[in-house]
Amino acid sequence: MFPLYDENATTRQPIATIAIIIICVAAWLFVQGFGSPQPLAHSLCAFGLIPGKLLGLLPPGTHVRVGRDMYCIVQDQRGVYTLLTHMFLHGGWFHLIGNMWFLWVFGDNVEDALGPGRFILFYLLCGLVAAGAQILTNTTSALPMVGASGAIGGIMGAYGRLYPHARVQTLLFLGFFITTVSLPAMAMLGYWFVIQLVAGIPSLSATGGGVAFWAHIGGFLCGFLLVPLVRNPAYE
Repeated sequence: MFPLYDENATTRQPIATIAIIIICVAAWLFVQGFGSPQPLAHSLCAFGLIPGKLLGLLPPGTHVRVGRDMYCIVQDQRGVYTLLTHMFLHGGWFHLIGNMWFLWVFGDNVEDALGPGRFILFYLLCGLVAAGAQILTNTTSALPMVGASGAIGGIMGAYGRLYPHARVQTLLFLGFFITTVSLPAMAMLGYWFVIQLVAGIPSLSATGGGVAFWAHIGGFLCGFLLVPLVRNPAYE
């Protein structure tokens, strides 16, 4: 399933959502060099979240592979700032475009309920919880984690809590057959969450890199559970 758009009008311009998208795109273009190998590798080393490095469990001098014949060397500094910076970096064009599309579809309505200031803080909080969830699955991992998907998972969880019956036009893949269906938000988002769980449980025993499923799961649960506490009455 892939969401195309929701049938849920907003009352305000989603300035915070747009700002986050602009920052992520700017980071991809100017920090990550459009995905060119050298700038991309450097950005992963400098600003990606490496769990083992953050927790001080990787000895200085450890080589961390970030691409074909490209490595980071772990320094003494733990890089606490990467808890934030990793949310604005991506591993490729499809990673960036997919994340920004999901943020655009679901972020505007959540921002409508929270207001731009609370929305940004809520987004960052979900991203931090998502990172923590992923770190707990492998505290000694030497693989850099990047991407907005954990924070966006939180926005999706919040959307499902706030607008469970809103209709989402969804692209549905049935083998070679592709169609569009209008689904209740909670049905579409619930399906997405189950897929993350189904894929995330086997990933606990995996040793290689891949998708940070537990960041998605942690972010979604954070958004779903906490959004009633941060909803702004002034924006209702």
